Amino acid sequence: METSTETERVVFVTEDGVPTGETGPKLASHHAETRLHLAFSCYVLRHSDQALLITQRAGHKKVWPDVWTNSVCGHPAPDEALEDAVRRRATYELGLPVLTDLSCVLPKYRYRTPPYQGIVENEFCPVFVAWSEREPEPNPEEVGDWRWIPWSDYGQLLENSEANVSYWARDQFAQLRDRKPFSRL
Repeated sequence: METSTETERVVFVTEDGVPTGETGPKLASHHAETRLHLAFSCYVLRHSDQALLITQRAGHKKVWPDVWTNSVCGHPAPDEALEDAVRRRATYELGLPVLTDLSCVLPKYRYRTPPYQGIVENEFCPVFVAWSEREPEPNPEEVGDWRWIPWSDYGQLLENSEANVSYWARDQFAQLRDRKPFSRL
């Protein structure tokens, strides 16, 4: 069951991604001096045409509104396995309860964003890839828009300096493009 943003907690971690035993309220923990915490990103691909599902964050979100990004991102709950968190958020945000071949492609990815409307993301954020043939049924509280696009078009979008895309999507792309399965797309 999905918790509300008022009760959701982030897990604080060391530079190596090891939980410290401390947690904080999700929204209150994101500010100009955000502590390093655990998160994840996931890229959902479609076998039939090798397309990538990209999403635009809902315009009313407090953090990174209207920004285009990879398929789904989120934070695991305390004591929740990352794979379980990916599946939970894919179901909640995208209406995709079944993801196949879920695997971690960047287990030690870490980033810190420049301030964006007073918020700094500071995350140890393993990156996953998964597959789905289903059409998403996005939750409007989370997703403003979505589309399936070829991987090459995604690269062009990210290389456009004027495109409204997330910092982490641009940063992850440089590390993903030469890794399987992305190097074959």
